[in-house]
Amino acid sequence: MKPSLSPWGKVNMVRKMNRPTSLDYIDKIFDSFIELHGDRYFGDDSCIIGGLAFLNGAAVTVIGQQRGRNLKENISRNFGMPNPEGYRKALRLMKQAEKFNRPVICFVDTPGAYCGVGAEERGQGEAIAKNLMEMAALKTPIISIVIGEGESGGALALAVADNVWMLENSIYSVLSVEGFASILWKDASRAEEAASMLKITAQDLKRFGIIDKVLKEPSGDASKDIEKMSIEIKGNLIETLCNLNKMSMDELLDNRYNKFRRIGVYSE
Repeated sequence: MKPSLSPWGKVNMVRKMNRPTSLDYIDKIFDSFIELHGDRYFGDDSCIIGGLAFLNGAAVTVIGQQRGRNLKENISRNFGMPNPEGYRKALRLMKQAEKFNRPVICFVDTPGAYCGVGAEERGQGEAIAKNLMEMAALKTPIISIVIGEGESGGALALAVADNVWMLENSIYSVLSVEGFASILWKDASRAEEAASMLKITAQDLKRFGIIDKVLKEPSGDASKDIEKMSIEIKGNLIETLCNLNKMSMDELLDNRYNKFRRIGVYSE
């Protein structure tokens, strides 16, 4: 059996260029994906992709944070760091899904929301906060899957869900390990030490009750067999959505509310 990676090892793994992206999974899990664009306020953010698709014959709304495979693509995708128009696009698609009774499936993979001057001028904090508020009460099932990095409010803005899952080697944290080290020790070079302290791994977060499920990666690395990883995700999505669709809307919303009210009361 291959030994599990250290927290720092997982940080490095999910940042590799060959790590499967949201579009990779969307292409293999869903049928007839149609991407929709724009937030109807400012513009389109290519870092967040979303649209309509079919899962096992049922219509769903799919939203994901998208990175690039090389420098040119990463520049186009802003290195996976969404602007406020990206979050507003995501919310527009979620509200559309609610209107037409479509479940929402989110793929989370970001080092954090973009903190540039333009993003702040256009209301980055407000856009994230509104997503949190609206997702908490969205009248349709929501499943969010952390497939790589899930850091800061930029990740949480797509992760207020009925079920939150993580791939085995993905990470989920209040901020990047470099950011934590810079704040705590004024030294970003201590990122490896920060990774061990932050409890960012799927296994830690499952134990604390922050997430609901850990999805095993084939051969300990999703990039080695994306087909098998996609089959694993798809099977879990079909089963879980079937169970969520059996709930009344009041039960669904109460469970979601209580789930996030409980977070934070766990201890080692």
